[in-house]
Amino acid sequence: MSIRLLHALCVVGLISSTAAADNWPNWRGPTNNGLCAEKNLPTQWSTTKNVVWKLPLPGPAGSTPVVWDDHVFLTSVDADGRLLLIAIGTDGKELWRKTVDQGNKEVRGDEGNSASPSPLTDGKFVWTMMANGMLACFDFDGKEIWKFNIEDRYGKLNIAFGMTSTPVLDDGVLYLQLIHGEGDPQTREACVVALNAADGKEIWRVDRPSDGRAENEHSYASPMMYVDDMQKFLLTHGADYIVAHRLTDGSEIWRCGELNKKAKYDPTLRFVASPAAIPGLIMVPTAKGAPIVALKPNGKGDVTADPKIRIWEYNRTPDVPSPLIADGIVYLCMENGNLTTLRAETGEEIYTKRTNPQRHRASPILADGKLYLTARDGRVTVVKAGEEFEILAENELGEDMSSSPAFANGTIYLRTFDHLWAIRE
Repeated sequence: MSIRLLHALCVVGLISSTAAADNWPNWRGPTNNGLCAEKNLPTQWSTTKNVVWKLPLPGPAGSTPVVWDDHVFLTSVDADGRLLLIAIGTDGKELWRKTVDQGNKEVRGDEGNSASPSPLTDGKFVWTMMANGMLACFDFDGKEIWKFNIEDRYGKLNIAFGMTSTPVLDDGVLYLQLIHGEGDPQTREACVVALNAADGKEIWRVDRPSDGRAENEHSYASPMMYVDDMQKFLLTHGADYIVAHRLTDGSEIWRCGELNKKAKYDPTLRFVASPAAIPGLIMVPTAKGAPIVALKPNGKGDVTADPKIRIWEYNRTPDVPSPLIADGIVYLCMENGNLTTLRAETGEEIYTKRTNPQRHRASPILADGKLYLTARDGRVTVVKAGEEFEILAENELGEDMSSSPAFANGTIYLRTFDHLWAIRE
């Protein structure tokens, strides 16, 4: 069965749930792959046009808002260094804010801070992890359910710019990839953890070994879930490898290496972009000048050199935005604003075109046949999906932004460094 047909059949099932279509429970949306099922969304806006409301925020962050019914949740920082979780009504009024921890750390100038990981919600609770390792669960009224610091339980996080990885929530379990280290591959700091989301108690923890060294022991990517009608497993990405883990105990199903070519090893090739997965295909980004790799999901053991699993690679990769796959096309939003499209079956390039030539940190979203590409200067470029390149709109807010958009109930939520904006026709 082709990738296109398998994806279409599975997506019908994934978006049949009303809750899945209407809410945005994590940073990559209801199916965790950047695809939105809603129709009739706005394509044009300005600081006044199609703005339902905007709410001032206490400080900047790159985390994406999440939405469930009439609640929007986001993380932020304030001038006193508090790390915050904020609940906002869909009417634009703040409901509550909680201090999750103290001690914000700015990283690489304007590139990020300790509120970089995105929150998650299941409609009853909201979970948030800060880049310093503080992990907490609250209910929708703002009551703290549980909280602990990962460093107290799993050791010091040896990572230059903080643990910016966003956890994955699935079937009541919270999965964390803690890929970090002091640069020596002979030691084993990295691990993968499954927690009971209701009480924070550990279900399992496994080491995540790698021969990656130097800065490459650090991963800023997020884990992803792979799901089709036959199997489900966790993907962790970093330290030169992508690894598939069984959900029951975290044990390895397969791993793929040579994402950082050993023949010309780059000791600074840390991963930031996260993998993208649809039924039948996993797209594995790397960093800088390394390639993006296409994998089939049904491997066993080390699949690095297996041509039946590692089906193709393309010589350029998004450095920060995650890939997106839809209708037989892989979309790559590059850091410099170039949009590249590839055929999912073969990796053949369809086109590479320039959009806004500014830094792109947010991951693209596909909704109603349109791609939404968000640049650091706050401009969102809307591009027609498909094989023909066409810019449909370019929308300016005039405020810095590194967060990915969130789409829920006909509204686009854009989190700039200064405001949360609600955009709707």
